[in-house]
Amino acid sequence: MSTFTQERVPDPAGLRRALDERGYLADPGLVTALFLALRLPQPLLLEGEAGVGKTEAAKALADVLGGPLVRLQCYDGLDAAEALYEWNHARQLLGIRLAESRGERLAEADLFTEEYLLRRPVLTALTHPGPEPAVLLIDEIDRADDDFEAFLLEVLAEAAVTIPEVGTIRAVVPPVVVLTSNRTRDLHDALKRRCLYHWIDYPDPERLVRIVRRRVPGTSAELAEAISAAVLRLRTLEIQKAPGIAESIDWLAALALLGVRRLDAEAAGATLGTLLKYREDQELARERGLEWLVGSGRDA
Repeated sequence: MSTFTQERVPDPAGLRRALDERGYLADPGLVTALFLALRLPQPLLLEGEAGVGKTEAAKALADVLGGPLVRLQCYDGLDAAEALYEWNHARQLLGIRLAESRGERLAEADLFTEEYLLRRPVLTALTHPGPEPAVLLIDEIDRADDDFEAFLLEVLAEAAVTIPEVGTIRAVVPPVVVLTSNRTRDLHDALKRRCLYHWIDYPDPERLVRIVRRRVPGTSAELAEAISAAVLRLRTLEIQKAPGIAESIDWLAALALLGVRRLDAEAAGATLGTLLKYREDQELARERGLEWLVGSGRDA
């Protein structure tokens, strides 16, 4: 951990205050995991259901440290070249033509230098000059395949990557690495062993109220408490995608925009699409009853 980072984040309590000032309300377990990832230093793997704040944690941490957030969104078929670097073929071709116009001939080695390198997220984070570290967010690593996990091992172990034409590039200021997973598949033990681990659960109703009111300023505690209770009820149903923090914020923002001050069945029905993103889930909620959802009537 650099002296710069030690000054910014002297202890877990200081990190929690700094996150809170930036609108991210983290529980003590997550604060400790983030602090240890900085102090050891060691990559941090955050797992949890979609929408519980894993990506936002990395964004807030980058804001606290003052460095850039470099995000790599994973997907099926992602390979090392797309994550690390590519050669700028258009610029290489232009270099060849300019050399020919001057009667010169470029050697192959002249075309594979850092001048012609297109830095992708991993290399961008490794070559960030500092003094504050970059935060490298490897988002939804569970969507990538096994080969990509193997590639990450060198990055996580050494804060370095090897480019055949250039050699090994080591980070001057190693990035803070945060990986997220929705646990759509199990990750390999080799990757997990190199990381600290923290599971982010859905927030309890009280913390959800604090979070959504922080993100939608000016809303009443009564309305925020009503949507928090409604979200909790929805999670008791067998729906495909339980609403997380992001959906709860969207719902409160929609209700506030429509001038709703008290949650009732009519308002809930009109705005259900901000909360449930599958038709089957909406049908299930309506079958259970909108009066039940908002905590009124015989089904409450």
